[in-house]
Amino acid sequence: MHVQTFFDAATSTCSHVIDDGAGSCAIVDPVLGFDLRSGRTDAAPAQAIVDHVRQHSLQVVWLLETHAHADHLSAAPWLQQRLGGRLGIGAGITEVQQRFRGVFNAIDMPVDGSQFDHLFQPGERLAIGRLQATALHVPGHTPADMAYRIHAWDGGADAVFVGDTLFMPDVGTARCDFPGGDAGALFASIRQLLALPAGTELYVCHDYPPPGRAPRCHCTVAEQRAANIHVRDGVAEADFVALRRQRDAGLALPALMLPAVQVNMRGGHLPPPDTNGSTYLRIPIDLF
Repeated sequence: MHVQTFFDAATSTCSHVIDDGAGSCAIVDPVLGFDLRSGRTDAAPAQAIVDHVRQHSLQVVWLLETHAHADHLSAAPWLQQRLGGRLGIGAGITEVQQRFRGVFNAIDMPVDGSQFDHLFQPGERLAIGRLQATALHVPGHTPADMAYRIHAWDGGADAVFVGDTLFMPDVGTARCDFPGGDAGALFASIRQLLALPAGTELYVCHDYPPPGRAPRCHCTVAEQRAANIHVRDGVAEADFVALRRQRDAGLALPALMLPAVQVNMRGGHLPPPDTNGSTYLRIPIDLF
């Protein structure tokens, strides 16, 4: 197994290509660039993934979303048109759709997850070529969060793509104040991940490095248990929940949250064109 990571500095997002070593791959959390001022999309982050896949003659089996992101637009449909593969996300996406359809008055949008090719149930198995994987339900940041555990077949360590459930140890954990978020649930999800073998590789979806450190997108369970500033070993659930709630109360909304959520809840597809043929995103006034 080989993992190639692509870091999008504009959104601090880590996208990953999982290569089974025999020609098959999966793409996790790909980014479509978006300039809020002009309303223009930018496929450059996704094109870098296309170039990598084609350079290594890989066949895309899965496009995996860990959750409906609030900080970047998904490039999954753009990539699917060019590389194929099935688009999957956790079955909890239907709850996210139900919560946000009213926010954006998206009355045209079904809330059954049909925008995706597959909705993973907790503990469901999937294959990426010769690699076997398990979808782990890790709610807390959102109700739909999934982590994907790739089981090593060659005697190496397993790899888990944790989405926003964990950040790097010196950054901590993700916010829980979005609709359906829950700090207690996040703590339980994190402890589930940190119960895995110490050498398990954890691949995150974002990194916000402190001054003097270059971006990093993976570490081990042992590193998280020893040093995560929010949930290292010895931190009690009540203390974590109190810390998380205090921090969340002072956070501004992500810069791209309003465009990102209304696109990503549709599987990365833009809303349908209006009667004039143009596509529009909605900005609710005085709602958040």
